Formats: sequence, C-alpha cells, structure tokens
Amino acid sequence: MAINTTRLELLLQSFVNQVIGIQGAVIASLDGLPLASYLADGLGEDRLAAMSATMLSLGERIGQELGRGDINRLFVEGEKGYVTLTGCGAEAVLLVLSDSSLKQGVLMLEIKNILQELKTALS
Repeated sequence: MAINTTRLELLLQSFVNQVIGIQGAVIASLDGLPLASYLADGLGEDRLAAMSATMLSLGERIGQELGRGDINRLFVEGEKGYVTLTGCGAEAVLLVLSDSSLKQGVLMLEIKNILQELKTALS
C-alpha cells in the first residue's frame, strides 16, 4: 500500500495551524528522507528530515549505552523554543518545531493526539 502523502501533509497543516505555538512539522523516514511536511518559509524539509534521522540514531545509542532502553521521544529546549522528535510508526519519525510560549505538557498532549492519526495514515 502506497503512503498517501497528501493526507499526511493535510494532517500536518491542520496540526500546525490549530495549535498556537507550533511552528512546523516534518514526517521523515528512518533514513532521513522527508515523507511530508508543513513548515514556515525558509525551513528546508530535506535538512530537517536528515537531522531527524541523526537525532534518532544518536538518541537510540544513548538509550542503549546508558541502559535507558528504547527511546520514546527526544526533546531539545533552546532559548527560542523546542524541537521534539517522536517515533511515528515502525518506519517514520515526527519532528515538531514549537516556540517557547507553548507549555510542554500541552505540546506533548497535542503530539500524542496527532500521532494516532499519522500512524493510521502511514499504515
């Protein structure tokens, strides 16, 4: 079954536009190729997808080396906002960019909610 990229992009667009503070999102394959995205101008989906794969690989190694087990999410907090990477099914990851005004609990809940829809669209 082929991946419906149009459906994925519509889901991401709705997610970004409905949650105040979320600035963009990318779904990438585990090898760093973009599957779908909804980003602000100037942010390249190819670059973000490649970074997603690198972050995931490093996070998995950290989890293994330090005995933390399988990772659920990677979270980077900067002065101007957050980068959150979460598994999205067996063969994809979701990278979400958000600003620092968004409360972390709300962010995690919104990501949890969109993941269900994205996993369905990917299967």
